Amino acid sequence: MAVPPLTIEQLQRMLGGELVGDPSRCPAFTGCNTLAAAGSSEVAFLANRKYRHAVASSSAGLILVADNEVVADCAAPLLRVADPYLAFARLQRYFFPDIAASGLRHPSAVIDASARVADDVDIAARCVIGAGVVIGSGSRLDAGVVVEADVRIGRDCHLHANAVVAKGCRLADRVILQAGAIIGSDGFGYAWNGAAHLKIPQVGAVVLEDDVEVGANSCIDRGALGDTTIAAGTKIDNLVQIGHNVSIGSRSIVVSQVGISGSTTIGRGCQIGGQVGIAGHLKIGDGVRLAAKSGVISDIAAGETFAGLPAMPHRAWLKLNAKLRKLLRDRDPKRDR
Repeated sequence: MAVPPLTIEQLQRMLGGELVGDPSRCPAFTGCNTLAAAGSSEVAFLANRKYRHAVASSSAGLILVADNEVVADCAAPLLRVADPYLAFARLQRYFFPDIAASGLRHPSAVIDASARVADDVDIAARCVIGAGVVIGSGSRLDAGVVVEADVRIGRDCHLHANAVVAKGCRLADRVILQAGAIIGSDGFGYAWNGAAHLKIPQVGAVVLEDDVEVGANSCIDRGALGDTTIAAGTKIDNLVQIGHNVSIGSRSIVVSQVGISGSTTIGRGCQIGGQVGIAGHLKIGDGVRLAAKSGVISDIAAGETFAGLPAMPHRAWLKLNAKLRKLLRDRDPKRDR
């Protein structure tokens, strides 16, 4: 959907900041781009100093930089803002607004007669909506989405192609499921009877609160008895596995290929790096940061930063690695460092 270009005055009202350079050189802006690729009608941004070298040669009509950024030999005007990446995000949301639902219903969709679907909900080809489902106003279901019986989906949610919401799960408002996400698959619960693994019925659900996003092909298992819960504002990347009865606090970030075992509780505002593995029945406090590939086997207090396998305080992990490298050099001075 095309949106009107932004004048420099409109852009400043949107982002604030201090303009450095000749404002008469600023055209009407039609989009954002990288420093290397931006044209004269586009806004570029410098959020990572490793790209500072590209500023001088950029053809952008305007460059967003941090308040304290030192920029030399730049022909383009600058807009100094507190957070260039956040400013860029706001511009992207202006130039690429979300599509509003309009009540489109593909004839191949199968909708149970008992489902209560708001009039403006979009339902694309081959969707299946089960008995007793409730879907709120403004939500969109892309092709092949399956919503099983007794699911509740709030307002302005977006379920991308082939996402599945299993029986009885609940999505609050503005939840996003990327393609292939599975919400409410059975938890991995079995009991050994001496001859075989006896499957334990998983009778809980999954609850996703407001503004949760779940990445492509991620799986969140339903609880064995109670619910698996993901609190408001938490963002989950692609290819993440969350076990049954896990609880993740609000505004946490879970990066790709993370595995979280059952009944672990993760606090608010946590940052979990790629390929982290977390054992079951643990308590991870608020604001914990876990470096990529960490293996967590014990509780972690609030505010800690851990790394390594097994995971340990980050400073201890750095010291350990330094000692290991020294040990290897001492044993073989010719060894490649």
